[in-house]
Amino acid sequence: MDLDAVRTFVAIADAGRFQDAATELSITQQAVSKRIAALERTVGVRLFARTPRGAEPTVDGRAFLPHARELLRAEARAFASVRAGHRALRVDVIGRGLAPAVLLRDFHRARPEIELDVVTLFDADAAMEAIRSGTVDASFRAVTMTGRRLPDDIEVSRAFDEPVQLLTGPAHALAGLRTVTPAELVGHRIWMPGIVPGTEWAAYYDALAAAFGLTIESSGPDFGVEPLLDTVAGSRSLATLVGEQTRLVWPAGHDLRRIPVRNPTPVYPHSLVRHRDNRHPALAALRDHLGSARPGLFGAGAWTPAWA
Repeated sequence: MDLDAVRTFVAIADAGRFQDAATELSITQQAVSKRIAALERTVGVRLFARTPRGAEPTVDGRAFLPHARELLRAEARAFASVRAGHRALRVDVIGRGLAPAVLLRDFHRARPEIELDVVTLFDADAAMEAIRSGTVDASFRAVTMTGRRLPDDIEVSRAFDEPVQLLTGPAHALAGLRTVTPAELVGHRIWMPGIVPGTEWAAYYDALAAAFGLTIESSGPDFGVEPLLDTVAGSRSLATLVGEQTRLVWPAGHDLRRIPVRNPTPVYPHSLVRHRDNRHPALAALRDHLGSARPGLFGAGAWTPAWA
């Protein structure tokens, strides 16, 4: 359907006269008449009746009018979706309850005028592909490029480091400690069923286990966060690791303990990944927010994998 003709139809319906619609659209009255004649041939009915006062929509014209307005709104939305500065900033996060999503919520509170579209892709490779294809504008990921070269059109900048905490139930042997060292975790079973081989988080925890001689198990089905918390809460031997900013809610009876890991502090290296040619203006605002509000980059006293 010719949207210029639809736009002309709406202009006449609003103005009540072909000449007034021509003036509004900056075209001739003859062009207005041709557009309406073509539109009437397309829909197969008369849309206007001539009156002494100008033109009024027919019964069919009145039925068509709300749909015509929606067609023009859809056109506007379609253009806005691909115009930087007019469409929402699309950002990928690893999970909606994890640190990058928390940071984006803080960014939204600080800059509510910026529209955000938050998505969750599977892993860093999927995020990189989406950024290169333009499906998303940016992603928060731990980027592991060991043995591979970063594509020339991709920019990666370290955004923030998130300390890792031990999560235990009240009966666990380490539950009474205020802090725990990686050395004190040796010999204790750390259960993380959400680890998927080949992902960036698997690479991180593999490196952590190898560096400190930890036992990190990913066996068993992953039924989600709540069953994991239920199991840890009732276990004397199982614990798990979580990010400091991971949002967790559990029943009061679980009495779970979040214990910081220190000396050294393992930190998960979140980076902002984007395409070098992406000019969405909200990206600059997000980077400024990261510079002023991010939890920080840990130096001495922190541990990250060599690839970070």
